[in-house]
Amino acid sequence: MTHRPFSRRFARLFGGSLRARLVASAVLFVLVAIPLTGLVLAHVLEGIVRAEVATRLDLQLSTLRAALTQDDPRPRPGRPSGDAKPGRDNSFDRFGPEPPPFDRPGSGWYWRILVDGREMASSRSLGPRSLDMPDPEDEDGPPHRLRPAQDEDGQELLVRSLRFEREGENIRIDVTAPRGALSAPLRDAILAVALTLAGLGLLLIGAIVFQVRFGLLPLEHLRGALKAVREGRRERIEGPQPAELKPLVDELNALIAQDAAHLRQARLHVANLAHGLKTPLATLSAAAERLDAGERQAEMLGLLDLMDRRIRHHLRRARTAALGGTRRQADVARHGRDLAAMLDKFRENEAVRIEARLPETLPAGVDGEDLDEMLGNLLDNARRHARSLVTFDAGSQGREVLIRIGDDGLGLSEAEIATVRQPGRRLDESQPGHGFGIPITAEIAELYGGRLEFGRAGEGGLEARLVLPAATVE
Repeated sequence: MTHRPFSRRFARLFGGSLRARLVASAVLFVLVAIPLTGLVLAHVLEGIVRAEVATRLDLQLSTLRAALTQDDPRPRPGRPSGDAKPGRDNSFDRFGPEPPPFDRPGSGWYWRILVDGREMASSRSLGPRSLDMPDPEDEDGPPHRLRPAQDEDGQELLVRSLRFEREGENIRIDVTAPRGALSAPLRDAILAVALTLAGLGLLLIGAIVFQVRFGLLPLEHLRGALKAVREGRRERIEGPQPAELKPLVDELNALIAQDAAHLRQARLHVANLAHGLKTPLATLSAAAERLDAGERQAEMLGLLDLMDRRIRHHLRRARTAALGGTRRQADVARHGRDLAAMLDKFRENEAVRIEARLPETLPAGVDGEDLDEMLGNLLDNARRHARSLVTFDAGSQGREVLIRIGDDGLGLSEAEIATVRQPGRRLDESQPGHGFGIPITAEIAELYGGRLEFGRAGEGGLEARLVLPAATVE
């Protein structure tokens, strides 16, 4: 069984978002760095507090040694306390007044002096207690070394010792401090550092999120510029770009220019093809008109008309496919009102009325000529099958534009709807037309990412629902 490298698993986990990968990697670094920093600071603080305690004990050692090396080195009899141990000098006078906290009984701040292994003097704070401590270690050990010890009450102590000889006597001085003198300040300091580091970590994570968002903002602007180019609102990506993105933007502009050149070339080929096919068809149509009237002439004219319609259909499809890479905008409301008015104007003698209920403006992401083609086919089809009324309304639904054109005719069944969607298929041969209007409309809508649907109209006839992408307005 093979294990994926951590970097690959990490990239797979956050591979869907560059922002998530950057934030997660930076946060992971902070979560590792902050505790490590805390450990290092805790070690440093422990050394500082330990050195402070050791220095304080060393100062007391120096004071006691200085008192022992006065001109009168022998102990003077004094007033022993009531809790003195046999053989211990408890006069305290020769060492001067006890400095705090060595004057507080049971405080853990003790000192004692041993001469040839026998305790000769001790601090007032020690009283009758005895100390349980090992022999002093080598004086060449680490600086600020504090050895553990206990008094007879079980209190944990930290010890510093000094050994020297005086007039043939081995003198040892022990000075102790309670372990709390080290642990309590260290605990308070570490707690303050931990809270500070936690706050710093939160600030760093917030700064990282802001930095990543701010750093990736040019990519958001680039995405918006590309969308504007795709929708036809801009010809190229413009404006200042960061140095890291400028080569990418230059390549994208070059690609856009290349696609535009290919589009112009494709349109030219389409125009040449249309010209090359239309001319022979016109010649054949003229020749067929010169034939004697009869079944043969009607058949040839019908075939020529069918060829003309199919050529126009496929040329229009090629043009629409070429436009798919660069969307345009068209106002459905304006185009719809113009078409409805034109149909009413040219068909004044008919009883069919078009009732248009359109908003003031409704932009769709399609080319204006293609929109006229689709609306014209649907309105013309509705007029031909309506009894007296054609309804025409449009509105937006999310990122789409919904156009509904209904009539009060007989309507169509599901099987009949499937038939009229096929090129060249017509249900009513008595009506003029070639059966290409509905298929062409459906294909143009699909090329733009839309669709054409049919259903029952409120007036009882057929309702065509044309769904087109909405245009993005800056």
